[in-house]
Amino acid sequence: MLRLIAILCLALLSALPLRAEEVVLGLSHEEIRITTRFDGSDILIYGAVKRDETSAPDLPLQVIITVAGPSGPTTVWRKERVGGIWMNTDSVEIDRAPSFYAVATTAPLKEILSETEDLRHKISIPRAIRSVGAPQNIDDAEAFTDALIRIHERNHSYLTAEGAAQLHENTLFDTNITLPSNLTEGEYKIRIFLTRDAAVVANYETPISVRKVGLERWLYALSREHALLYGLLSLALAVAAGWGASTFFALIKR
Repeated sequence: MLRLIAILCLALLSALPLRAEEVVLGLSHEEIRITTRFDGSDILIYGAVKRDETSAPDLPLQVIITVAGPSGPTTVWRKERVGGIWMNTDSVEIDRAPSFYAVATTAPLKEILSETEDLRHKISIPRAIRSVGAPQNIDDAEAFTDALIRIHERNHSYLTAEGAAQLHENTLFDTNITLPSNLTEGEYKIRIFLTRDAAVVANYETPISVRKVGLERWLYALSREHALLYGLLSLALAVAAGWGASTFFALIKR
């Protein structure tokens, strides 16, 4: 029976098609450390396309690279003028939105990726945001998602860099992604997609860690684990800073 199972497994494996192309990836950083002086960072993503001996593609290959930060729910409010005062009125709960998202491509995204493939792999920024439903009184739920994207784009936390990825000799690729200073701590997901004729032919995924270190990490842990002590410490520092400033100006006046 065991021999029969082994033979069947070998037969199934031999029947599977070989992958014509695969991604070999490299990163300039495998970890981003956030310190008190952290003002952003650049990460170089580079790699190569590994092919088997029988693959001889006729159509050109394209590369799409995405970097996604930790995702979580968020609420988007709409402001309207009520009685001459701007107020929050309607709101929509976004089920999941990445804190950071960047897309770098070798060509315009709409030309190298079909809508079907985008829906399947969640590659573009709108597809990376998951918003299942909205209140019945909201007729334009997509406008709230668009507003969320615009806010993140202004903060440089959502980036679409078409043409920023370079593909050399149809084999080597590289791009540079700029990470802003307001990064959320956690695991970031880097994905590489190889496309041909607007269809994904291969993909690869790897994580990169972003974490606070040093004084920044200590203050963050203190605020989460000992909120009362953190508040008292902040109050004491504010009082000390105020007293020090008043004493300094009093000495100057003398």
